[in-house]
Amino acid sequence: MEKNPVEKLLWSVALPGFGQFLNGKYFKGTLLVILEFLINVQANFNVLIISSFQGDIQKAVEQADYAWLMFYPCLYFFAIWDAWKDAGGGKSRYDFLPFVFAAYFVTIGLIYSSSLTLFNILLGPLWLPMLFVIPGIASGFLIQKVMIKITG
Repeated sequence: MEKNPVEKLLWSVALPGFGQFLNGKYFKGTLLVILEFLINVQANFNVLIISSFQGDIQKAVEQADYAWLMFYPCLYFFAIWDAWKDAGGGKSRYDFLPFVFAAYFVTIGLIYSSSLTLFNILLGPLWLPMLFVIPGIASGFLIQKVMIKITG
């Protein structure tokens, strides 16, 4: 099977587990798809995505089951990293850090998504966590560079 790390990463972005299937990791892929489905349904994620795209952010906040939704960022970014690594990406030391910090920051964005406003605009449980991906990845790359410099 062809080992194209970017292809596997992008399929995992589409749906956690798909990259694992393409890597021939069928048990892991099945487990990730089942977990994604479980968390998605329990958190009302697809419903709040629709409300967010339609601009009804308050409705999205009310629809979100935050206790379940909190699991999604770590599952999502783990699946992406795992598919990428298994396809031959992530050969450098600390390559996992941008994925880990993206998951951390998205989780923090999710925690504050029902009340934090930017320029007096409530972005809610979809858009605010998505914005937090950027500083998460940037922090991960920065810490990766520091760790490589410290450890040689």
